[in-house]
Amino acid sequence: MIISIDGPSGSGKEKIAKYIAKKYKLYHLDSGMLYRRITFLILKNKIDINKKNHIKKFLKDLKHISAKKHKNLRTEIISKATSKIAKNKEIRNFINYQQKIIVKDMLKSYKGCVIDGRDIGSNVFKNAKIKLFITVSAKIRAKRRHKQLIEQGEKSIYSRILKGIILRDKTDKKREISPLVVPINAIYIDNSLDFKNTISQVNQVLEKKL
Repeated sequence: MIISIDGPSGSGKEKIAKYIAKKYKLYHLDSGMLYRRITFLILKNKIDINKKNHIKKFLKDLKHISAKKHKNLRTEIISKATSKIAKNKEIRNFINYQQKIIVKDMLKSYKGCVIDGRDIGSNVFKNAKIKLFITVSAKIRAKRRHKQLIEQGEKSIYSRILKGIILRDKTDKKREISPLVVPINAIYIDNSLDFKNTISQVNQVLEKKL
């Protein structure tokens, strides 16, 4: 069983996916973390993403990428760079392949997987049993992200965060390879209010579908 959760940057996909995974004892894969990790490695190794042969060699040598989370992958520097790097066709194909390998392997131990991202139900796992699409206004997402960064001890200016989120949405929606779209048969979940309200919507969907 595969459940896909798609939505724009900062919409709360990961938190919702974690809740579902814990409640139904499923494996949770955060696809965004794979993109953040590969971005971190590209920056660390000073790979020129504008040169195809550099990217191809880098990916060939890499072979596998970890889905483990780390606070260093949550910085604004990584977030901004990830937005650009995620547009690269070779990188997207590599990450999509990695996701399928991870899910296939995890299905040996778990009865299902919850995967969150921006093109999971529309591209990577088109046959997902349940597809959710999370909606939240850019202003609410910016406020939440601003608060999160302050709590992490990072300097943060709300207006810059909002501008960045609006730009990220535009980039994700207009990107040539796997743009952010609402997957066919996806069910909308509004995460604008408190998490209790969101979970109520999610439970209603899952109780009908599972």
